[in-house]
Amino acid sequence: MSEGRFIEVPARMLPADTLERLLAEFVTRQGYDTTDTEEGERGWIDSVRHQLDRGELLIVHDLQTEFTEVMTLEQWQGFGRQLADDEEEGG
Repeated sequence: MSEGRFIEVPARMLPADTLERLLAEFVTRQGYDTTDTEEGERGWIDSVRHQLDRGELLIVHDLQTEFTEVMTLEQWQGFGRQLADDEEEGG
């Protein structure tokens, strides 16, 4: 994997509105049914925030593309394997 290309961003380092938007985007991208909770999307965002606090999710920033997103640990590990494979293939 490209050394130094990706950094983990502690949630506490982000402005509250930025973190809120990242979590809302994650909820949407993961396909959470916002009718599943009485609070709708807000309930899922709060749930995801707790997962982030417990270390089950992380925020990753790509220094090359300037893109930041929330990932599960499984997604991050799979992403890392895919990048390593791409680099081995020259891609």
